[in-house]
Amino acid sequence: MGPVNKSMDILSRLLFQPDCHEAGARQTELLAEEILDLGQEEFRDLVSMASSNHVIVRGLEALLQVLRGNPEPWQSGWAQAALEAERARIAKVLSLLADICREFDASGYGAMVIKSLDHLPDLGSDLDLYTDADPEDIRMLMKRRFGAKLAPPSWGDRLACKWNFLIPGLPEAVEVHVGRLGQTGEQVTLAASLLHRRRAAIAGDAVFPVASVTDRILISVLQRMYRHFYFRLCDMVDCVTLAEKEGIDYLELRSTASAADIWEGAATCMVIVSDYANQYRGRGLDLPGFVKAAARFGGDAVSYGREFLRVRLMPQCACLYTLQLAAALRRRRLKRSARLGMLPLLATAAAIGKKVTGSDKGIW
Repeated sequence: MGPVNKSMDILSRLLFQPDCHEAGARQTELLAEEILDLGQEEFRDLVSMASSNHVIVRGLEALLQVLRGNPEPWQSGWAQAALEAERARIAKVLSLLADICREFDASGYGAMVIKSLDHLPDLGSDLDLYTDADPEDIRMLMKRRFGAKLAPPSWGDRLACKWNFLIPGLPEAVEVHVGRLGQTGEQVTLAASLLHRRRAAIAGDAVFPVASVTDRILISVLQRMYRHFYFRLCDMVDCVTLAEKEGIDYLELRSTASAADIWEGAATCMVIVSDYANQYRGRGLDLPGFVKAAARFGGDAVSYGREFLRVRLMPQCACLYTLQLAAALRRRRLKRSARLGMLPLLATAAAIGKKVTGSDKGIW
């Protein structure tokens, strides 16, 4: 793992404390000194980094804990103000999300929240749901009950069969995945089993249907290893928390990921997370040997860039894509193979569009 931005490094150390009491106490002391030495611009960068990486609540709570016992510095006041603002935003968003889930249920549509609640007590920048209902039924429901407008879908959105709704007064978009997962909508079998394995999770004052532990990991794998090719800090923290507080059934993970042709990507993702945790707290995840053996690379292929932890596209991520496509072809999954075959074309169009116009909006 290469060097990271100063703000990312501080946040990582705040969120991954060493197990050893003496080492943890020393790290807390050093962190307090560094944070108190930050200027206003540096502190704004820290808060901005925490926000973009969806760890503003967890990060600032840990920061305030580290500064506890020091004379009240201005950093504490700024952190407390940012924390209160974020908690207010999250409460408002969760209330609306609960309303949306209730409307889906009352209308007889199978639905669940994916990705968004994985970061609790933090929340993502948009709201993601999965449903097996008809897209037109969902569009009418969102328009009738919430006054939502459908944002123009990109080429990638159309392939993935996902729709972004804009609700008046809500800065966050509501993204509804319909019957498919994956950048090109290639994951139908995995998507079809989501609702059967969903479970309940409490967030705020409501109970939400969410993905199982295995599905949470695989949805993240699809997003990080096969689409965006970068990790937010929340992805590292979420996965470690999931592994150590709820437990991961690695045999089930291998079985489900193999059926979706993404086992190598899932194993690689787990090793990357483990390596990152080891770098900051001196201990990684307790991964079975078969997970390590299936991984194609680890944290050495990840480096900081433009606010996130980025995975090398060539040859690392390209290798995972090739393995996924080869597995689909070998098993004669022709529809999945055809959709996956469109990914290089989509990526090329997005790259050209960004070079010409400065944005890949409308394509990727």
